[in-house]
Amino acid sequence: MAKVIALHSFRGGTGKSNITANLATVVAEAGHRVAMIDTDVQSPGIHAIFGLSESDIGMSLNDFLWRQGSIAEAAHDVSKPASLQDGKLYLIPSSMKTADISRILHEGYDVRLLKDGLKELVSSLALDYLFIDTHPGLNEETLLSIAISHVVVIVLRPDSQDYQGTSVTLEIARKLGAPKMYLVLNKALPEIHPDDYCRKLFLTYETEVGAVLPLSVEVARTASGAVFCKELPEHPFSQGIRDLANRILALE
Repeated sequence: MAKVIALHSFRGGTGKSNITANLATVVAEAGHRVAMIDTDVQSPGIHAIFGLSESDIGMSLNDFLWRQGSIAEAAHDVSKPASLQDGKLYLIPSSMKTADISRILHEGYDVRLLKDGLKELVSSLALDYLFIDTHPGLNEETLLSIAISHVVVIVLRPDSQDYQGTSVTLEIARKLGAPKMYLVLNKALPEIHPDDYCRKLFLTYETEVGAVLPLSVEVARTASGAVFCKELPEHPFSQGIRDLANRILALE
């Protein structure tokens, strides 16, 4: 049975999509069949990390949500851009077309269809892991993603607004019965030791910290134009991603 992992943040700008791309790549690198789905249909972006332009995308999640094709038809094999030697990695992107984003904002979509599509995707691609890159904040899609996931990864920055929003997200995730939750602190300040961050986060939220990822010039220079863990595998950011991947892979 495939494991479903939802990555969520209460606010935008946390680096959630970048973390999703890197985490999914590392899990696929371990020899697994993995897919990522960009359900942030209002502001998609994960496709850029794998070098996909608007013209490359073709079929997208939007087409499936408007019943214009199967969700498997919208799956793009990004194993080669991710430089994988083993495993398989797919991406189901959301459309970057202005008209499609406007239509989603105006009309919305049937979230129940998305739920059915995720099941279909797991079956069609024979997946071992499915990563959901959610829309920031709380909406119907977010609640669905959390409710059906085996693991919920909540990404936050060392920021007061993020800390407050994370409390709300955790409370809802617990009410929805999320089996396993991890916090990932991104853009951690170098002058504060990661262990100090971990202690603060655990005392505040009583939730396991999956990784503390540093504020990094090297990550910023990549500018979401590549999978960072493949570019600089020994970097502390990459090591943090691999530690979190190993935690997920170790779950039964």
